[in-house]
Amino acid sequence: MSLPRETLIEGLAEPEAMHRMIEQAEEVLRTWQPSWSGFLSGPELEDSRRLESLTELRVVRDGGRPDTERCRLQLSRSDQELPPEPTPISGLRLEGNFLFDRAEPQDMRQALIDLGAKADGLGDLWLRGDRGAQAVCTPEAALHLNGLTGQVRDVMLTVEAVSIDDLQWPAQRLPKRLTSVEASCRLDAIASAGFGLSRSKVIRQIKDGKLRLNWHPVRQASRELKVGDRLQLQDRGSVEVLNLEITKRDRWRVEMLRR
Repeated sequence: MSLPRETLIEGLAEPEAMHRMIEQAEEVLRTWQPSWSGFLSGPELEDSRRLESLTELRVVRDGGRPDTERCRLQLSRSDQELPPEPTPISGLRLEGNFLFDRAEPQDMRQALIDLGAKADGLGDLWLRGDRGAQAVCTPEAALHLNGLTGQVRDVMLTVEAVSIDDLQWPAQRLPKRLTSVEASCRLDAIASAGFGLSRSKVIRQIKDGKLRLNWHPVRQASRELKVGDRLQLQDRGSVEVLNLEITKRDRWRVEMLRR
């Protein structure tokens, strides 16, 4: 069975992942065999929502818990009843002494890839103070990485596979509505109000590539935001612009949702 490929990929900035998902979905529909994707990034998950509009396909996503950024998709026929089964997800514990050489999540992720893990075999990853990190991964990645020793710059890193239930997840943020009055709809102004950071710190995050707009890197602090835009800041969640309204004094009342 062929899906409307051109319609599904139209306008996508990076259509490669969608091409793979379409091929996977077509095989699922043809063979009646449900299938799990690898872990998809935030932008890829946004693109994958187009598959949910197909009446013949059922799409279930899971990354370990509801607020994860990276998830796996289970694709199955919508007219097929499936028995309940656990999502094929495992955990990793990464340990090393980073007291004098602080690592970033991307450093840890790259170390796992250098050890042979596939990029789509790794889900969310978070730091555990100066002692290392924990991560979600596929069972195949856990089997491959378990017991290996890697390196982040000069720090030795040991990897241990653990059950998903043994992970110590970062605290979940409850969604919170915020309202702020700003002189403009500039990205740095709204990010400052939404994340509770000074304007200078926001600009530093932009320069370091840690602030994203609609999952894509952004370099212009002066960029104007619109309703529906979402900002993602590494380790600090996301801010969605819900409403923009001009005030009597020609300022902007900004309604946001912080997650």
